[in-house]
Amino acid sequence: MLKAVFFDLDGTLLPMDQELFIENYFVMLAKKLASFGLEPNALIKAITHATEAMVRNNGVQTNEVVFWNDYTKSFGPQARSHETLFTDFYKKEFQKLKDICGFNYKSAKIVRDLKESGVRIVLATNPIFPAIAMESRIRWAGLEPEDFEFYTSYENMSYCKPNLAYYRELLSRMRLSPHECVMVGNDVGEDMVADQLGMKVFLMTENLINQKNVDIDEFPHGDFDDLRDFLRD
Repeated sequence: MLKAVFFDLDGTLLPMDQELFIENYFVMLAKKLASFGLEPNALIKAITHATEAMVRNNGVQTNEVVFWNDYTKSFGPQARSHETLFTDFYKKEFQKLKDICGFNYKSAKIVRDLKESGVRIVLATNPIFPAIAMESRIRWAGLEPEDFEFYTSYENMSYCKPNLAYYRELLSRMRLSPHECVMVGNDVGEDMVADQLGMKVFLMTENLINQKNVDIDEFPHGDFDDLRDFLRD
């Protein structure tokens, strides 16, 4: 029996060109922090390296701790104070990135319809951003953080996609068995791996990411209308 649906965010509930988003994100963040004396290329390199450290996280510490431990290796222990600058960025300049994201009213509707039917809704996005950034992007998709029973962020998770431990950690936290859940996402490599644990999966193809050119016929796939049919069945 279906008890929960796990949704990815970027490219799934929130339509976007991920490469364009990341490119603009770095440009805007570098401009913000340059005014505080941080050289843009060094900043981007430090953030990229720290993000890669989160992706390799082995679960001993939260992704937040891993990020800042790695980031401060580039700029020294005093760089921990940069967190206040990042927070201010997410409150202000980051909000302009909404303009390069799309919007699909069907994503918010399916989340709310499922919730009203008694299905538990989890936002299973890659937890490499702080909650403040996650919450903004949730709202850009026409939803509220409260629409989800739980949403992942770098503060509350200790693994990243595509590590299967990410899904195990989330299932354990929600006290769910894999066969009770469906994972919905647009990234073959990061989202469809959940089927290896026994979760049902559905691949959103409108903003498809398929870096290894996997045959997507291996998975149920399509748009939000197809997803509704899949969940109904």
